[in-house]
Amino acid sequence: MQRFVVGYVKRILRDTPQVQELEVATEEGEVAKAICYPDLTGAVRQDDMVALNVVAVELGLGTGGYHFVAANLTRPECEATQSGHIIKLRYTPMQVNVSTAEEEGSPLRDALLRTANLDGLPVILCPLHSFLAPAAAGIKTVKPCAKVVYIMTDSAALPLAFSKLVSLLKSAELVDVTITCGQAFGGDVECVNAYTALLCAKVLEADAVILASGPGHLGTASPLGFSGVEMGWLIDAVNDLGGKAVFAPRLSFADPRPRHRGISHHTVTVLTRLCHTRATVVFPFVSDQKQEMVLREQVRVSGIAQKHEVVWADGSKAIELLGELGIPLESMGRHYADDPVFFLAPAAAALWAIQQRR
Repeated sequence: MQRFVVGYVKRILRDTPQVQELEVATEEGEVAKAICYPDLTGAVRQDDMVALNVVAVELGLGTGGYHFVAANLTRPECEATQSGHIIKLRYTPMQVNVSTAEEEGSPLRDALLRTANLDGLPVILCPLHSFLAPAAAGIKTVKPCAKVVYIMTDSAALPLAFSKLVSLLKSAELVDVTITCGQAFGGDVECVNAYTALLCAKVLEADAVILASGPGHLGTASPLGFSGVEMGWLIDAVNDLGGKAVFAPRLSFADPRPRHRGISHHTVTVLTRLCHTRATVVFPFVSDQKQEMVLREQVRVSGIAQKHEVVWADGSKAIELLGELGIPLESMGRHYADDPVFFLAPAAAALWAIQQRR
């Protein structure tokens, strides 16, 4: 399997300071789409010769099914765009310096040093990036003027710019501020880890926080081999800092895999094995009574209700708002009509969380 090939830029399909989407042609004659991150390699122009990382396409991956520009061979020079002293993607050829909220000289540093508690700030924990849209809409449905902060962790995609969904939600004013933590980068604010990212959201006067990875969640069909295990310690982190941990469960009645039918085994694992403090787990009301009965029985036998507060809420208003704004709901090739309960769960969690805050 090839890792790198040489190609050239045929067309620039999308061009922003953070990300360029390209049509490229390789020396073998293949025409494909590619992503360039100007912060890492410098921007490219039409006809530039580029080195392409082709692993994702070679493996037939979905979310990551692009080639990625590893270097601009025509113009290899690339000036750093930030003056910060914190390195992300450390000790890799793509390492990049960023300015973090915690470092000396940051305008947020002094306020961060004075902030040690979230004071009940609601944090909606979402195990999948596709939960971001219904969760954000849920908050804004209840409180349109709410300041919504999205914290992107580093368990999946690392460049925030890869997410077209985030761009849509910011344009629609459903997400107001983005924070990238750990090795993830490209947010409005950079933080060293999830703890300081949460405190930073408090400093920024967030009304609610959505805590989730970027796109590209990884699973291996093994009990603990999935990206979402981070939700266990993140629930504990929110509680340790005095926030209100509200968990959006992963639910489905359309997923062909039995382990993800009804309540996903990922959700059961996080809530019964991996976290050590209590969260509020919000399940959505669904129109199909048989499906709701299945969910209620799974809640009972899984042990979730014994370890956490379980509530049921209506998330439909958030789905309506997304429809009015023309923001699509899609995950793993399925849309809202294919699997309503999947998207209603984060919508209900966010609606419930912000209602308690008012």
